This record gives sequence, structure tokens and C-alpha cells, in this order.
Amino acid sequence: MFDKLINKLNNDTFITLETTPAHSAKFSPIIDKIEALGLADLVDGFSTTDNPLAKLKYNALFAAKMLQDRFNKPVIATMSMRDRNKIALQSDLLGANEVDVRAILALTGDPATISDQPHAKGVFEADSSLLLDIISAFNSGMDFAGKPLTHQPEHIHSFAVVNSYAKNPKTLQKKIQKKIKHGAIGIITQPVYDLENAKLLLEMKENANRECCPDKKKGELIFGVFPITKLRTAQFLSAHVPGINVPASWIEELRIAHEKGEEEEYKVGFELSKNLFEELKQLHPKIHLMTANQFQVAKDILI
Repeated sequence: MFDKLINKLNNDTFITLETTPAHSAKFSPIIDKIEALGLADLVDGFSTTDNPLAKLKYNALFAAKMLQDRFNKPVIATMSMRDRNKIALQSDLLGANEVDVRAILALTGDPATISDQPHAKGVFEADSSLLLDIISAFNSGMDFAGKPLTHQPEHIHSFAVVNSYAKNPKTLQKKIQKKIKHGAIGIITQPVYDLENAKLLLEMKENANRECCPDKKKGELIFGVFPITKLRTAQFLSAHVPGINVPASWIEELRIAHEKGEEEEYKVGFELSKNLFEELKQLHPKIHLMTANQFQVAKDILI
């Protein structure tokens, strides 16, 4: 199933849907919602998040396994550097490999200081490049210390993330180049809200591939899309989330709609988001859809 996903990433339309496991001992209710809405028929695969914002959630690797078993669709499982040293990272990768969880999104992770768990401490042996390097070693049949593994793992496909906006585009291009250099085949951006911004990101990706690895397998850009249906969401993302740029025109349209009522606010926000999704598909049909488990919104965007 992963060969098909990677072929679509490189040569076809590629759409994945993010799922966020709950603060719960069960992931199956989320799977049931996805099945009830028929979302598996509308996407090429899924992803699972790994304790985002350092808040305790169900394990991303186990969630990925459950999604794959139910829908026979590949899942990109997130692994955060915040919570594991290189021993734990490698151990988790080995266990996941045998049960065919073999697409990994390498994240540095949000700081432990914002966790909901008292006195939690971050591990952070390095940034996400270390995990990408570990995956490269595994794909060569060795652990990170250079010791051959008794049984070589099945090939692991590595993904990474990058901001969608920076005041200095060259800084952002260098970050994309670094991820590709360390082996990421897919670079998922933070949410994009502007078509010109998207075009600039594609240009950066092309430059990064050319400068980093002209003779090697290249990294592909995947646009992150997070629908905005409330004014306060647009304002929060614009003011408090680095690496995301929400256009002033979006905020103004949502402000006017907000004054007319909740229904109008949702309608305007959804139309802006849906139109952007369709424009991005025309420009570069590689999209990672994030809806914070608002799966009805995801379906409405996708159909």
C-alpha cells in the first residue's frame, strides 16, 4: 500500500487526512466516525498526530495500525523528538515496522512546558533531523550506531514539516533543503491560505531540490490545508502561530460575517476554505487536510 501512496505523491493527486487521537484509552470511536462518513473513499491515506501541544493523547503508532487495518489505506504516523531519546525512537520504529506502520512524520515537537502533565520534561536529544537520519540508517539495514540489524526492516518512508510562511523566504528554503538532505520524501507545510504564498513555496522546493540533491531522489511539497470557519480561529492563527500567514482579506470577510451571525460566519469561512482547496488542487494536487477531527467539515471540503 505504501508503494501506491508514494507513487501518487510523485506522479498523481495525493490527499491525506489528519486524525488526532483523543485523551482516551480508545481510538476506535474516531475510526467509526471516519467510516460512517465514508472518508476513506475520498483520501489516499491518513496521518496520526503524536501528543500535539504536549497534551496527553492515545499513541500515534497504535492509532496508525488501527486505521490501516480498518481501511487498508496507508497512514503517516507522527513521531516527536520531544518524548523519546534515540534508543526509544529506534525501538518504536522496529516494532512499528513489523506491523507495517512504515510512513513516519518526523517532528521536533511542541515544548513540554505547555504540557497538561505536571512537571513534564522534554527529551529533545536533537531536532527532527536525527529521526530522519535514524530512518535512513534503518533503510540501510543498520541501527544509528552502525550495527547491522538481525533482520533488515521493511523500507520506511520519511516525511517532515515546514512553516508555510517566513518574512525571509531564503530562511524557509534552507529549512526545506535541510529536510530533503536528511531524507524526507514529503514536506508537509503548515496551513497555506494564499495562492501566491503557495506558488512561492513551490519555487522554494524546486530551488531546495536543485541545491541539495541534484542527482538524488527529490523531496515533494505537500500543502497543509486547515479550513477556517470562525473569525476567532483566523485571528488566533494570524497573531499567535508562527509560520502561518492568514490574509487580512480573510479576517475582514470573517469579521463582517461574524457580525451577521454564526451561520453566516461559518458559510463565509467554509467558502473561503473550499475555494482555496480547489485552487491548490489545480496548482499542485498534493494536500494534507487538517480539521482537528471535524470530519464532517473534511467531507464537505473533499466532495
